[in-house]
Amino acid sequence: MSIPPVAAVAPEPSAPEGDTWLGLTDVALPTEAAQQWVVRPDCGGVVVFVGTVRDHAEGRTGVTHLEYEAYEEQVEPVLERVADQVRHTHPGVGRLAILHRVGPLAVTDAAVVVAVAAPHRDEAFAAARLAIDEVKASAPIWKREHWDGGVDWGRCDHDAPRGAADAATPAEVTT
Repeated sequence: MSIPPVAAVAPEPSAPEGDTWLGLTDVALPTEAAQQWVVRPDCGGVVVFVGTVRDHAEGRTGVTHLEYEAYEEQVEPVLERVADQVRHTHPGVGRLAILHRVGPLAVTDAAVVVAVAAPHRDEAFAAARLAIDEVKASAPIWKREHWDGGVDWGRCDHDAPRGAADAATPAEVTT
């Protein structure tokens, strides 16, 4: 499993040969390709979660766009740990895709895609939920919200407990 650095990213993340597809990119996420890729003959449950940019945030209206930044060298190991945790917790998972975007995104653009195939729907739903929750809680990815009243940085974990990967802004992370 390898995530190309954003600076050297391919035009679109391409699906791997194996059963896990992890990616960090600065181009539009291949949501339909991820959904098609996870399908396997032995898996009857496919769940796809797509997180998109919305026009508001907690306490803010008029969000016009977001900018995502990542501590790229740490995203790959975090996504690999999340994938391992999903597969350990839900051993029936057939294929798993976790793709995240960085750079500027307009309202309605896809920021993150999690796609899971498992033999049954319950396991597929649970695995997808675990994957997105763990990515939001642990991946060093920040978003800068632009709205009618200003601009502000924040981590992408508003619903997740604060963990060891926390930092207030991308500028506080040193490489």
